[in-house]
Amino acid sequence: MRWHFSPETGSPFWLDRVRDLDFDPLTDIRTFADLTRFPNYAGELRDVRAEDLIPRGYGERPDVVGVYESGGTTGAPKRIVLLRDWLDRLVEWSSAQLDAHGVPQGVNWLSVVPSGPHMVGDIIKRQTAHRGGLTFGVDLDPRWVKKLIARGDTAGAGAYAEHILDQVRYVLRSQDIGVLMCTPPVLERIAADAELAELVNEKVRAINWVGTQMDADSRYLYRTEVFPDTVLYSGYGSTMILGNAGERPGLGHDDPCVYDPYSPYMTLSVVDPETRRPVAYGERGQVVMHHVSRSLLMPNNLERDHATRIRPPHGAEQTGDSVADIAPVREFDNETVIEGVY
Repeated sequence: MRWHFSPETGSPFWLDRVRDLDFDPLTDIRTFADLTRFPNYAGELRDVRAEDLIPRGYGERPDVVGVYESGGTTGAPKRIVLLRDWLDRLVEWSSAQLDAHGVPQGVNWLSVVPSGPHMVGDIIKRQTAHRGGLTFGVDLDPRWVKKLIARGDTAGAGAYAEHILDQVRYVLRSQDIGVLMCTPPVLERIAADAELAELVNEKVRAINWVGTQMDADSRYLYRTEVFPDTVLYSGYGSTMILGNAGERPGLGHDDPCVYDPYSPYMTLSVVDPETRRPVAYGERGQVVMHHVSRSLLMPNNLERDHATRIRPPHGAEQTGDSVADIAPVREFDNETVIEGVY
């Protein structure tokens, strides 16, 4: 709190808003639960100057990796700034998560995810390099697909998906790919294509799925029949917390897909959307995300997802909740939620 609310080190974004708070962050924010006292300022990230999000403590030439946007699922995109020190920390943590699942190091990745203004593509490039491989990319444009779906153009959305598969095919035919990263809708189409499924089984040792969710039956089928010799691993993330929660290692085929966050920097709560109070463990509610690090303070952000509240791993020093069975709300910020390919 001292870093983010001191004139010498805080960002213009927070130094401007501290005047509107009915509490003093320097004296009144002492615990994880106290973060709920902050208003949800995430909506203001649609219009704020990106420069105003950078803490002054980084100096005149901060090491900015990039300015990234949310998917725009619920209206105009929100923007966030990714700084080098946080990226380095995130990559180290994410790499350890991959090791825990048996995802091989020293192999190339085929990353079929959004790039451009979206953060995930750049993070995967840096993570792959950190683990000793090359990244081959196929860009997804989630906003375009969502527009096609919203206006009922199923043929156009299908044609776009085939365009993606064509590019995946070119890479898998010609390159050594050890890890495939894609969304469940793309993976479903790959599995239904005989040549692509064969190429994945021949070359790929791990599939990292992200974005939209996968039902338990599909997850079981991929693991046991479609890609039986391949590690299947997933993440649940958001641009607004500058990262993702990782799938808990050691889950059985019948277990729900549980996600544990990078605590204490990225933390989750599952709450009743009306009262904003935590639901009981095992009950469903809406996800609230918090990010607290030197590079960013973004607390109390009500996300567009419902989830089941899960206890943290036994013996883990984790702040906040773990989550399972992620599903989007029907409407968010007065906009209909369309997932599309991501």
